[in-house]
Amino acid sequence: MKSVFAVLVALPVLLAGPLWAAEYRGLIEAHRVIKIGSPQAGVLATVEVDRGDIVKKGQVLATLKSELERAAMEVARYRAQMEGGIKAKEASLDFLGKKKDRVEHLHKKQLAAQADMDEAEANRLVAEMQVKDAVENKQLAELEYKRAAAALERTIIRSPVDGVIVERSLSPGEFVENEPILKMAEINPLNVEVIMPVAQLLSVKVGMHATVVPEAPMNGKYTAVVKIVDKVVDAASGTVGVRLELPNPGYRIPAGLKSKVTFPGK
Repeated sequence: MKSVFAVLVALPVLLAGPLWAAEYRGLIEAHRVIKIGSPQAGVLATVEVDRGDIVKKGQVLATLKSELERAAMEVARYRAQMEGGIKAKEASLDFLGKKKDRVEHLHKKQLAAQADMDEAEANRLVAEMQVKDAVENKQLAELEYKRAAAALERTIIRSPVDGVIVERSLSPGEFVENEPILKMAEINPLNVEVIMPVAQLLSVKVGMHATVVPEAPMNGKYTAVVKIVDKVVDAASGTVGVRLELPNPGYRIPAGLKSKVTFPGK
């Protein structure tokens, strides 16, 4: 990071007040830059966005060809909704339960043999197990449907954050595997990177506010908050890095601008 800002390092311009109340050069950067890929290999069916487009979290950015996944999901959904097998087994259980009751009644009157009683009970138990098996098969079909739906969802690439598309690498019809399809930047908030003399290390604290003035043509004054004060000093230059977070609703300020950062005096 320090090598990036080496050209920005300079002695602070002293302001009125304590020595450390000074103006430093800073660089406004995206909060983070994300390479958007696909969770699985496949052929791109659509790419819904292009460079410069503003996107919302969860928005569809691209899709893969998904005919097989969609067909598998439809089959799984049909199986998950099937109840005929369970109803048939339940009807059989009800019938055999009533038959067992009748045989038991006759057995008590000594009009049915013990063997008939045992057979009726065994048939009822088998029917009961068949109902349980049918219910478990339906539950398994429902799980298969969820898995098929998840597989179809993996063919849809969505934005992980609100941001702006900065690069598009692939187009519909191209095969995607490990390479990124798009690159996007999260620019609300923005990061403001500042390099200052190590002598000021103890004067800047996390949570401190500072005034940021972007270079022309933006200008204007904005308030940022210190989020990171590096714990490792660059011994060669005698400097330390500080990162501030700058709110950027409406994406008014573009990333990549130089700026002036002023910390308040004590």
